[in-house]
Amino acid sequence: MAEQENAGAKTEPVADLRSRVQTVIEEHINPAVSMHGGFVSLVDVQETKVYIAMGGGCQGCAASQMTLRAGIEAIILEEVPEVTEVLDSTDHAAGTNPFYTDPT
Repeated sequence: MAEQENAGAKTEPVADLRSRVQTVIEEHINPAVSMHGGFVSLVDVQETKVYIAMGGGCQGCAASQMTLRAGIEAIILEEVPEVTEVLDSTDHAAGTNPFYTDPT
């Protein structure tokens, strides 16, 4: 029985963390990046790491890493202090119209 309780205890905080991060993305991050035609999607939360994908004008943008570190990550870390890292899972060279085109 104790194992079941521990398993539930591990799942619940991740679900709560995921919900809180999603709220931050919807209320703070997406309104800001939408001014430049972009959006951010929550891909996954694993322990204290958050995985996001950037789309629209953010996908392939030369400033995407700066936006990630100075904007997205900073806001998430401030609003949800349990998060330790925000990782970008976006393929910035893919899509129909990324700002960045791979010269290879």
